[in-house]
Amino acid sequence: MASYRATVTRDGRFWLVRVDGVGSTQARHLRELDTMAKDLIVVMTGDSEEVVVEYDIRLPAEVQDHLRRSEELRAASAEAQAAAAAEVRSAARQLHEQGVALRDVGQLLGVSHQRAHQLVS
Repeated sequence: MASYRATVTRDGRFWLVRVDGVGSTQARHLRELDTMAKDLIVVMTGDSEEVVVEYDIRLPAEVQDHLRRSEELRAASAEAQAAAAAEVRSAARQLHEQGVALRDVGQLLGVSHQRAHQLVS
């Protein structure tokens, strides 16, 4: 089994695939990467054994910035959701400690009395 590494970048309407030590080819869609890269390798090297290609897809810096910011926002959202859930549990516990029935706690919080019981427990 022969292993190769390829760098993939966007070049106009195509993905430019540069296979280290072999050459370059193009693919119109990412789904074509493997076919195009392997065909290039077979044609250029005559290597007829099984070929494995590891791809390094490089996106424009602006796109990477958007994706990085998206991950930061997702993490902040997950953190905020966890904090909100903790606050609801605290509210449920305080109401219950003040003698409010679980059915009433549920109604006040907009959840079932079973969920109110879970929040208090």
